[in-house]
Amino acid sequence: MSIQKTPLQTGKYYHIYNRGINSCDLFREDGNYEHFMRLYHKYISPVANTFAWVLMKNHFHFLVQILPKDRWDINPEGFKNLRCLEGLDDDAETDKRINQQFSNLFNAYTKACNKRYDRTGSLFEHSFRRKHVDTMEYLKRVIVYIHMNPVKHGFCQYPEEYPWSSYLSCISFKPTKLQREKVIASFGNTDEFKIYHNQKFISESIDEWIDME
Repeated sequence: MSIQKTPLQTGKYYHIYNRGINSCDLFREDGNYEHFMRLYHKYISPVANTFAWVLMKNHFHFLVQILPKDRWDINPEGFKNLRCLEGLDDDAETDKRINQQFSNLFNAYTKACNKRYDRTGSLFEHSFRRKHVDTMEYLKRVIVYIHMNPVKHGFCQYPEEYPWSSYLSCISFKPTKLQREKVIASFGNTDEFKIYHNQKFISESIDEWIDME
């Protein structure tokens, strides 16, 4: 099954990522990053827990777990009026609803950027990509991969030097919507979390390493 068509189902974990159309910049200034995360929490936090994230200049990565429907903090009546949901089974309906939340996020951010920078048209590639994360080891690898993205692309030498990722939230005690306790517990403790991120082989071969069995 292609990455784009992987269904989003409640209770499961997914590595979600997308980039600017034709690899154009998504974020030009600090306010862009901040506004995108505000919209993310508006549209995605009501339907998914977030375990890791990073915003790069022309792309982003998130690790999320789709919440059970009875925990969704959205207006169900709005979805009942969508004809695209008629006749769908439970899993297909869930996938449509979650995809709609991401579509709302991308549309809202695109409108804001088009207005601010006097541009028109699409900003994101049409279909965001997703991979099902089905083991604890794979989950840990995705978390590290996400946090090491700025290192991989030469924005910094260490993940703690980059401000637009969840790494700093993981190692701090400040209030956060991130599932920080579960993230740290998956590595054992905060010290192990830091060690796991700073192993040299990870930063040198991060693309190959993430898909190792």
